[in-house]
Formats: sequence, structure tokens, C-alpha cells
Amino acid sequence: MKNRIGLIASSILLLLVIASSMLYVVDQRKFAVVYALGEIKEVVAEPGLKFKLPPPFQNVVFLDRRILTLDSPETRPIFTAEKKTLVIDWLVKWRITDPRQFIRNNGVDVRNAENRLTPIVQAAFNEEVTRRTVRGVLSTERDKVMEGVRARLADDAKNFGIEVVDVRVKRVDFSANITDSVYRRMESERKRVANELRSTGAAEGETIRADADRQRDVIIAEAYREAQKVKGEGDAKAAALYAAAFGRDPQFAHFYRSLEAYRQSFRNKSDVMVVDPNSEFFRAMRGLGAPAAAPR
Repeated sequence: MKNRIGLIASSILLLLVIASSMLYVVDQRKFAVVYALGEIKEVVAEPGLKFKLPPPFQNVVFLDRRILTLDSPETRPIFTAEKKTLVIDWLVKWRITDPRQFIRNNGVDVRNAENRLTPIVQAAFNEEVTRRTVRGVLSTERDKVMEGVRARLADDAKNFGIEVVDVRVKRVDFSANITDSVYRRMESERKRVANELRSTGAAEGETIRADADRQRDVIIAEAYREAQKVKGEGDAKAAALYAAAFGRDPQFAHFYRSLEAYRQSFRNKSDVMVVDPNSEFFRAMRGLGAPAAAPR
């Protein structure tokens, strides 16, 4: 009895294992490729629970149907139409559209397709870049370069069983030896511009200083002229006042002039003068009045 129960349990277990090997689930992000004795029998794209024959009669392999990214593996120099060397980092967006063709050309490993596609993409970039100048690749014709590469990849992509969704240039730079010469040229150009600005500034500074000196001389000359004019008018008024005052009292005028003469003569204490005390010079000191006017 126990042997019979064990045999039944073993049979049920075997049936469950066989039934589970006949079922598989297709994810919406995958293709299911059904093999029958080593040949592709069916490609299933619809998601859900599916049935097949148990191994070794049928096997299932899954392929990713999402958009995949291929990056440039290394920076390789490319020559432009001007014989300048550029280094371009790129990426390609692609996806599997024909699983049968993809497997026939690349197997089930995506890396095989990427290894074969990389040199083709690099060759397409070489052909597009060598037709253009550095300026075109960097700015004006950058979109055309990417469109041209994508167009060149279209036929090869069909042979691979894939579709190239997009091609992008991530970075464009000069190679190391070109970069140094470009930096040196930029440095010399900036120095030249700086020297021109310094020369222009020095010339303008000299012009401003010369104009300021001229204006200063003009202002000083005008001020001196005005000062001399005012001084002359003051001296004339003073002379008129003196003449009017002295005309009213000639003796006072003589006395005042004598005092001025004494002040000028005895300005320094160390001066020595030998003069006759009875001379006319000391007349005011002796208390005498002004000399009599000569008869007309």
C-alpha cells in the first residue's frame, strides 16, 4: 500500500514538473523566441502565459525589446576637412525589431550586436566629420552630422534586425596635442588684445593729461590777468586817495613821506648810516615843517 501511494505521489510530481516546463510567461518588455530542436519555431511578442512542448522538444529564449544605449567605447581621433584632429564621444539609441534576424546575425547575446555595431558607427562618424570643418562639427552642422550618421546606419541596422532610434554627439574636443596649440594661440591672442588696450589707454591718458595741463595754464593766465587788472584798479584808486588827502594838507603829506622814508632806511638794526643831522633828511625829526614852496 505504501509503495502504491509513493508511486502515485511520484507520478503526480513528475506530471507537475512536465506541466511547469510547458508553461512560460512573456513579459511586455521582452520577446520570447521558441526553439524546436534548435530551430526558431515562433517569436511571441504578446505578453501573458504561454504554452510549449517540454524540453528537449522546445525551449524559450528571451530578448529585450526596450530601447538600449550604445556608448562610444573609447575616444578615437577623427580628421576634419581642415586636417584638424577631433575627439568625439557619441551614443546610439537602438532596439530589436526583428528577433529572427537579430539571432541569425548576433545570437542571443546583446553584447555581440554592440561589438559589431560599434566600428560601423565609428566609421559613419569618420565619413561625416571628414566632410566638414571644425566650426561645422562644433556648432553649425552638428545636427547634420548626427542625421547623416543615422542615415548611414539604417541599412546595416536592418541586417542586424534592429532599429536605430537616435544618434547623439555627447562631447566634441580637440586631441591633446591640438588642445595645447589652441590654448597657446588663444593666450597670444588675448595678450595682443591686452597690449592694444594698454596702448590705447596710454594714448588717451596722455591726451587727457595734455588737455588738463592746457586748461590749467589757461585758467592760471586768466586768473593772473584778472588779478593784475584788479591790482591796477586798486593802485589807481589808492593813488587817487593819496593825492586827494595830500592835496588837502601838504605838511602832513611831507611828514608822512618822511616817516615812510625813515621806516625804509632804518629797517635793519645792523645798518649804519653816516648823515649830517642838520640835513633835510632829518627835518621832520627836528620838528620843522615842510620846506617852503618854491616861487612860481
